Parts: sequence; structure tokens; C-alpha cells
Amino acid sequence: MHNFINSKITNISLHSVGNKSAEELLLLSKQNLNLADNVKEILNFYFTNAFKTEEYFQFFHDTDLSLNEVYTYISEIFTNPETLLEQSVNLAKHLYEQSTHPKIKGGEFYTVYFTDCVIDGKTVDAVGLFKSENKDTFLKVFPKGDGFEIESEKGININKLDKGCLIFNTEKENGYIVAVVDNTNRGIDAQYWIDDFLHVRQRQDEYYNTQNIMSLCKNFVAKELPQQFEVSKADQIDLLNKSVQFFKEKDTFNLEDFTNEVIVQPEIIQSFNAYKTDYQQEYEIEFSDNFPISDSAVKKQARVFKSVIKLDKNFHIYVHGNRQLIEQGEDSKGKFYKIYYNEEN
Repeated sequence: MHNFINSKITNISLHSVGNKSAEELLLLSKQNLNLADNVKEILNFYFTNAFKTEEYFQFFHDTDLSLNEVYTYISEIFTNPETLLEQSVNLAKHLYEQSTHPKIKGGEFYTVYFTDCVIDGKTVDAVGLFKSENKDTFLKVFPKGDGFEIESEKGININKLDKGCLIFNTEKENGYIVAVVDNTNRGIDAQYWIDDFLHVRQRQDEYYNTQNIMSLCKNFVAKELPQQFEVSKADQIDLLNKSVQFFKEKDTFNLEDFTNEVIVQPEIIQSFNAYKTDYQQEYEIEFSDNFPISDSAVKKQARVFKSVIKLDKNFHIYVHGNRQLIEQGEDSKGKFYKIYYNEEN
């Protein structure tokens, strides 16, 4: 959990980073920005408002963490904040070298030093790396003579951060705690920010554990369960609903409690445990059998737990409640669902 209620910007540098493969320029500033306090407050909102999730990352390197360029430059800034401009130049050059995909847009690149940020209840400094790639059109209305004039300008929308990264000055030995935002790219071209430039991986905390175990449950019920057992779509949805309810009601996850309360049937529990082992090996992830549940991760993952039965192209049945109120059968007219209810809303 983080917040920026009392955070302040103490230093900020700005460079322009183009697309190297398109032969766009890298323009480096020779001095930090000198901004009025009210502008710093606006920028503080612009830079931090997009970080709403509790999903965190860490810098890493396959052989030695110190070989991760961004980690090394950020460590120098934390050691001596006066080197922010010097290290921001190194960061901009490094970003430019990764900006080779044809879909990558050029833009302004900011390196920002924050104080009084809170992460996991601790007050720490943070360094932010931000890139603005898209411009919106703004209208300016002003009086002129006996009437008004309207002009248009291109500028940055402070409610839409394109790319961002916040590095909190804690857990340095593990690659810091890092929050990441990328609102402009969702495909392969997005990898240059997270993978190529930052080179981060997800931090193994309660968010990570909750996210992965819920993904495991969803995949087991939707894909594995129908292959091994005769199970109706209504029963699958019921199991998904019970899984989500378990995570919403509990503060901590315990694998044995989950299987006994949600899955119940011994043969299906055995299948689930075997699938869990295969799933972790296939996706090269590890998560604990006991951990605190992240409400933020539950809220996000619950959106992909589908609770709808699609019948040809004619009907959709949304199932959110008691499985016992749905019956399935077949007669001379075809297959059918019988649904019981108390009130029609």
C-alpha cells in the first residue's frame, strides 16, 4: 500500500527522447527545471495519480543486479540526490537505446525526486521516471473587445499519464520496490518500457500470491475440470463464484481450507493439487500455500471470473447466487434450464 498525500517534488529534470530507429533525436537538457511551487503541485498530481494498484515490481538481472542499468543509476541518485541531472542523462540515453520498435513514440522524459512518500507504512524518498508521448487538444476561451475569442493548443493532459515508474528507496538489496504504469501500449511494443528499459519482474508479495492463485483457480475450473470430470456449465460457474467469495471473505489464504471449503470433493481436490504443481512449473511461478490476501488483487482478478451461461445466440444466464435454484434437463424440444426465483426486478 502506498500514498502520496504528503509527497513533495524537490528536483526534476526533463529530456526529449525520440525513436532511434526512426532517426528521431535525443535532446538532453544541461540543467534541472526551476519550477514554481504551484506547478510542482500540479506535476505531483500528474505523476502520482495513475498509480492506483498495489502490484509492485523489482529490478533484476539474470547474472548480477548491479548490471541492471536503471537500478544502478537510481542507486546513485538515492546515494547523492545532487547527481539527479547527471543520472537522468544516463537514463535518457539508456531509454533511447531501447526505443527502436516502429510503434514507439517519442516524447518528454522526466526524472523526478520525491520526498515523504509512504510505502507499506514507511515514509521514504522515491525517484520517478515518466514519459509523455501523447498530446491532447485544449481550447482557450478569453474575452476580446465586446465578445470572446477561442484558440486551440496542443498540450499534456495531467489526468493521463502515458508511462511511469516509481522507485521507492527501500529493499535495495532485492531491487527496490517499484510501481509501474504503461497506459499507451498493450502489445509487444510495450515490452520496451517494462522489460527492455526498466527490466523489472513482479515482486513476490501478497498481491503476487493472490493474483496467481486466483488465476490458477480460474484456469482449473474453466479448462482442466471439464476434461477430467462430467461437470455442467452451471456447476463450473458455481465453483468460480464460491472461489471468489472465499477470497473476498477471508483475510488470509490457506490451501487446505480453500480446497475443503470450496472444492470439497476428494477426487477433485486431488486433481486440483496436481494441476497446481503442473501450473507452477509451466508458468515458472511460485506462490505460498499460506499468505495474506490482497483485496486489490481480488478486486482486479474477480473481473475475469465469468459467471454467464451462453445458450446458442438466444440467451445469456448470469449466475451470481444459489446453484440449487437452477436445474438442467432435456425434452422433445431440446435442452433447457429451469430457474427458480422469488421476485422479478
